[in-house]
Amino acid sequence: MPGWLGKPVRAFCIVALAATVLAAAQGPAAAQLETTFEKNVAASESPNSAATVVVSSEATALDVLGDRKKTVLQLTLTRGVTAEVYSLANPYRVIVDLPRVGFQLPPDAGRDGRGLVSAFRYGQFAEGKARIVLDTVGPVAIAKAAMTNARTGSGVVLTVELQSTNAAAFGEGTGSGRQPTGQAPPLASPAAAIATGSTDKPIIMIDPGHGGIDPGAVGAGNLLEKNLVLAVAKRVQAQLQRSGRYTVIMTRDSDVFISLNERLALSRQAQSDLFISIHADSIEQTYAQSIKGATIYTLSERASDAQARAIAEKENSSDLVAGLDVAKGEDNTDVKNILIDLMKRETANFSAEFSRTLVRKLKSNVSLSRDPQRSAAFKVLRQTHAPSVLVELGYVSNAEDSRQMQAADWQDKVSKSIVAAVDVFFDKRPAD
Repeated sequence: MPGWLGKPVRAFCIVALAATVLAAAQGPAAAQLETTFEKNVAASESPNSAATVVVSSEATALDVLGDRKKTVLQLTLTRGVTAEVYSLANPYRVIVDLPRVGFQLPPDAGRDGRGLVSAFRYGQFAEGKARIVLDTVGPVAIAKAAMTNARTGSGVVLTVELQSTNAAAFGEGTGSGRQPTGQAPPLASPAAAIATGSTDKPIIMIDPGHGGIDPGAVGAGNLLEKNLVLAVAKRVQAQLQRSGRYTVIMTRDSDVFISLNERLALSRQAQSDLFISIHADSIEQTYAQSIKGATIYTLSERASDAQARAIAEKENSSDLVAGLDVAKGEDNTDVKNILIDLMKRETANFSAEFSRTLVRKLKSNVSLSRDPQRSAAFKVLRQTHAPSVLVELGYVSNAEDSRQMQAADWQDKVSKSIVAAVDVFFDKRPAD
């Protein structure tokens, strides 16, 4: 039987709702498609955040070709896999989901788009699932999705052809209505973490921002926020655990994406006594070298200033960055009610208390921003059961901050400051 065998690539298209193309290897190679091997994926990861992920294929090249009428994505893989290709609106995106695929691509791949694609991102979306998100300049139709043998050497090439269309024809996208959640990896399971600890200890949840397909802010020298904050979070985790006073849970401890809803759910499931989300910011180049330093944010329906509001909006958009159809997954009435509940005096006061303590501890060790205590409507801080803060370590867009934040001694100072603040907080207020 000539040509391709077996594995279908499902392309949810506007023209054909379930167009099928074949993806398998010719001849003896077909038997290798189910073979898996362990490999550290994502070439841009730092040693502190590398995750061992079982993959069945590697993406070795990704090219975007064409113009504003027709644009072609060509993804070269070492082996054929089953893939799904679909589109989403608000904003306009095309999503390519790939099972057990690792990426061996240049760190800056996707920064500059071409034709109908303004930029793209790639990375681990969930355990055993990789994703590519193509930001498009407007509504597009998926005219073709096919997988063929590579013309030279071994491997296969997934080709996705996009054509310009209009908003009426695009509608909500062929992927509209898909379940808008990522899936937390097993290592982030609160139940498993609590089972290994003591339930009479305060439960601290450390939340490294972004991850996987969502890199967060990108600084000079391809410094990725997701890697930086994971490295600091692991230091905080280790130091808290060494004290023996706490049960410590991470929302993620590898380079995998976790949605904002999932982070909230993990904290609720664990019934955490304190939630600390760790991030690093960036700002437009015009002000990059004049704005630096750490900032601590607490939850507020009304932002303390325009900059705080802008940062909250950016952080709250991380699910969109990862290709989730968030319009289908959130009830605005429920969100409003949750926010009102969280503004109860006790929770707000405890969050503010911890914020003040953390600022004092950080101040003696690292540089702070001009206004280090701010507030805004960060979705990840909508904790109905626990005080919560979001720590912006500094600005990856600032050369001095970027250099300091990558230094081991700086990370150690920040971690010790956070742990000291936690100690003071629970010395005054034992966990319930």
